[in-house]
Amino acid sequence: MRRLALADFRSYAAFDCRFGSAMIALFGENGAGKTNLLEALSLFSPGRGLRRAELAECARRGGAGGFAVSIEVELDGAAAQLGHGLTPSGERLFRVDRAPAASARAFADYVRVLWLTPAMDGLFSGPAGERRRFLDRLALGVDAEHGARANRLERALRNRNRILEEETPDRRWLDAAEREIAALGVAVAAARRETVSRLVALIAAGRDDASPFPWADVTIEGELEQRLALEPALAVEEWYRRELAASRRRDAAAGRTLIGPQASDLAVRHGPKNEAARACSTGEQKALLMGLTLAHAKLVGAMTGQSPILLLDEVAAHFDVNRREALFQELETLGGQIWMTGADPLLFASLQERAQLLRVTLGKVEES
Repeated sequence: MRRLALADFRSYAAFDCRFGSAMIALFGENGAGKTNLLEALSLFSPGRGLRRAELAECARRGGAGGFAVSIEVELDGAAAQLGHGLTPSGERLFRVDRAPAASARAFADYVRVLWLTPAMDGLFSGPAGERRRFLDRLALGVDAEHGARANRLERALRNRNRILEEETPDRRWLDAAEREIAALGVAVAAARRETVSRLVALIAAGRDDASPFPWADVTIEGELEQRLALEPALAVEEWYRRELAASRRRDAAAGRTLIGPQASDLAVRHGPKNEAARACSTGEQKALLMGLTLAHAKLVGAMTGQSPILLLDEVAAHFDVNRREALFQELETLGGQIWMTGADPLLFASLQERAQLLRVTLGKVEES
């Protein structure tokens, strides 16, 4: 990416900057607007971005109520302009070379955006829902349609729950809802399983027990995912449909569907120690998550032919000097564009000749 422009996005009334480096380090005081720039870029990926905020929250306070973000990217030697925004009336807009696009999925032909934020620090010890969301982001990095399938599955599950809440549920409606859930559930589980299988193979090929970012042993704990390893997808889909029909009374009592990919979990172990990630120290978990993020970025590049834009919010402060320098060296090998933030400019002192260093003050960005 060689240019980013914002209008009325978060703390930026107007912003337009060109970038000439594969590594970009943003530093400045907390609240200056560093993460706002990363968030603007994250919205070029399907979904709600790295903060998972409502879009209206991204509009600048005191502005007209909407916002616009555009970037210039280069792919195969040709330049393209991508844009997304929100009108004051609440309409979401997408543009590719100024022509309307249906959704952010259209951007996947030009750019892939991945991220790691401080909010993800508790991933391994937190609730399973956060790990499922992380798992779906892994799959979305290589399959731009995965998010749409996962969203359709959520809607189908809510629809079934509503039918089950009725005093006398209509069996025909339930049959139709469960057929849809079975098809979507198997598709979501298969995409997750394929992504994790490829990620595990990539990690195994470059495994180094001495690395400061330990390799991760990753598996999915879920009935559908496990069955897909042994049976054809159509057989698993039929089994799931039957299970849904047989569990109507139980699910009605629970108020939710208890079996399916919405109940799966991502299991991660610290490979060199052969220990569950949740049992590792905070520092070990952060290094393990960083190693997993680097491996995923490599997988995205290998599978899509596009080295991704990687957004690393406040990542440098997590590590000591030696591990921080090891991280910078790893990032230089990825081939994509790396964006990092930190409050202290000394965190990026060793990058003076290797990166574009930018000082961020409220609503302004200046070359260091």
